[in-house]
Amino acid sequence: MIRTLLTSLFILSGLPAIAQECGPDEPCEIEGGSYHLRIPEGAGPHPVLIWYHGHRGNGASIHRGGGLQRDFLEQGYAVLAPNGVQSEAGVRSYPARDGSPRDDVAFTFSALEAAGTRANLDMDRLYAAGFSAGGSMAWLLACKAGDRLGGMVSVAGALRSPNDTDCAGLQGLPVMQVHGFADGQVPFEGRGIREWHQGSVWEILDRARIANGCRTNPDTIEVGEDFRTRSWDESCAAAPVRLDVHNGGHGLPQGWTTRARAFLESAQ
Repeated sequence: MIRTLLTSLFILSGLPAIAQECGPDEPCEIEGGSYHLRIPEGAGPHPVLIWYHGHRGNGASIHRGGGLQRDFLEQGYAVLAPNGVQSEAGVRSYPARDGSPRDDVAFTFSALEAAGTRANLDMDRLYAAGFSAGGSMAWLLACKAGDRLGGMVSVAGALRSPNDTDCAGLQGLPVMQVHGFADGQVPFEGRGIREWHQGSVWEILDRARIANGCRTNPDTIEVGEDFRTRSWDESCAAAPVRLDVHNGGHGLPQGWTTRARAFLESAQ
């Protein structure tokens, strides 16, 4: 009887009666694609980290533990990972530019809406992050729908071109770029690949600074053992901008999730 009463209360409150994750073996299927979801302990509502995987990856990576689990899931964040579009060769990725076969920004919010029927998610506390092609996708989401986010972190990815966005969403949005000094796969300046370009980290950070009314030179420069950080915060009229550089190449550096969560939470 008590269980029936609790279920009725959940239904009346509009919340899912039983939180349900998606994966790791089987993602949740919705129109246009699929996504993976991990839900933290507790009743919620949970803030949400949207995670975009890299080229040849998939959303199931969020089920493998590591920094996303330690620094986000175990700290009360739900982690939502949309699967990128799958090519005829079976490769998943995010084009994150004009000509993409799917509107990945729209698909992200469709996945969020569907995930909200499985768990008690706080749609007013949405954050985005991604790696490589997923980092480019995180920039695209920030540019097109930054007004719906609380912050964005891109690792080894910049805004690709051609792109039809004016990046109006960057205004008022805290953004952080993590990049390897020795990254030759996605260098700071980007590479031209056939008819498109990976985009320049310098250019998109400049656009973010201008959008947030920051001065040109950093407010602070910190040289640490693992990261060198250039921060624009005190001079910014709207939101902070940050660049973390590590000595490695194209990859996810140890400790990036700890620094990313600290940045996102301190910017609120």
